Amino acid sequence: MQYISTRNIKKVFSFKDVFLKGLAEDGGLFVPKKIPLFTSNELKSFKGFSYEELAIKIILKFCSDEFSEIEIKEIVKNSYKNFRVKDVVEVKKFGKINLLELFHGPTLAFKDIAMQVIGNMYEKILKKNQLKMNIIVATSGDTGAAAISAIKERNDLKIFVLHPENKISEVQRKFMTTTNSKNVFNIAIAGNFDECQKFVKDMFADKDFCTSVNMSGVNSINWARIIIQIVYYFFSYFKVAKNLEKINFSVPTGNFGNIYAGYIARKMGLPINKLILATNSNDILKRVIQTGIYKPLKVEHTVSPSMDIQVASNFERLIFDICSNNPEKIINLMNDLERQGEFKLKDKDLDKIKEIFCAESLSEEETKFVIKKIYKDQGKLIDPHTAVAIGVVDKVLLEGNIIVLATAHPSKFSNVVSNQTGIKPELPESLKNILNQKENFVRLPKDLKKIKRYILEKI
Repeated sequence: MQYISTRNIKKVFSFKDVFLKGLAEDGGLFVPKKIPLFTSNELKSFKGFSYEELAIKIILKFCSDEFSEIEIKEIVKNSYKNFRVKDVVEVKKFGKINLLELFHGPTLAFKDIAMQVIGNMYEKILKKNQLKMNIIVATSGDTGAAAISAIKERNDLKIFVLHPENKISEVQRKFMTTTNSKNVFNIAIAGNFDECQKFVKDMFADKDFCTSVNMSGVNSINWARIIIQIVYYFFSYFKVAKNLEKINFSVPTGNFGNIYAGYIARKMGLPINKLILATNSNDILKRVIQTGIYKPLKVEHTVSPSMDIQVASNFERLIFDICSNNPEKIINLMNDLERQGEFKLKDKDLDKIKEIFCAESLSEEETKFVIKKIYKDQGKLIDPHTAVAIGVVDKVLLEGNIIVLATAHPSKFSNVVSNQTGIKPELPESLKNILNQKENFVRLPKDLKKIKRYILEKI
């Protein structure tokens, strides 16, 4: 498997390059030169696979130049041994909804599924190449906790996590800040997630800084995250589909990474009809799909904070593919975004996107109503991000089965859930201790120089 940047198709990269760099030096995102395609017979053969068997089959397609099948088997097994359900995820049916529960990992969010594998991949690659790395990552709530859980106590790795101060839930923050490990550094930034993410991108773009700290990243811009998230689209599909019929997926969406993994699954041959982009009031992705204009607005703070994003980084990967892998088009669009604060897609490119995606959003009141209604009708507690994905289903009117991605455990957002249902969702017993542990983080202003200085002092 060879990789290229969305902004330069002439230079080719290996999986190791892509994994360790995270972001291309030209500011683009890494993508495979060619997406592997499964035949109908291969798809039929996957029907009885366990989650781990499917993960090995899919992940190996993208990194066989770096890992043997035996190594991937070992990585997958070690990554999922402490998940709370046998097959990593669970599909539960109620009403017309098939709910794909992705929150059975160590930090109760879907990001654990990719991050645990990434932690084990880092350890193997660094040991093979006798390297040390510093991971710098921005989080809108869940990525940081999942990354810390996967990387704490590992040799040859340090992790610096930037989170927007007072804009994530208390439980989300405590999953990060109560980790007592010498290689973990939490930084609360006086800003929003988009600003945190921009600081990380700027650090990647600063070649001198990036090289001096041997920097790597695990945000959803890291291609390895996408690969590993593809697996649960395949697994849940075979739990619901009877005979390779087309199925729809509704995905709560912020940075476009999770739903983009569904797009790649579709390109690999999985019979997906529509991918439903479910957003909160930070609805840039709904607006671009309806109008073709990608224009970030002011970030609104909502009850679904992991989606409080106005610059959806992974969208660049989709446009690159839709625009027939034309890096000049991408560079022009990104220049428009930088200079004019927006870009506009051509009608023919927007039509291609609409063939695959539809988009809707939920207001705060609608999100709260869905949490209340699902508990009243089904006796089930759901977190606000999952509520958004469920709520938009009634707005898009699609035929066929729908799988809704439940991306976080309700206990991570216990205040909003208990306010709507009267029931306080409890953390799993083994995790309750984080509520009372001492927190450890530093507060820094919105100042890239000060953030860099702090990181340089700690490496």
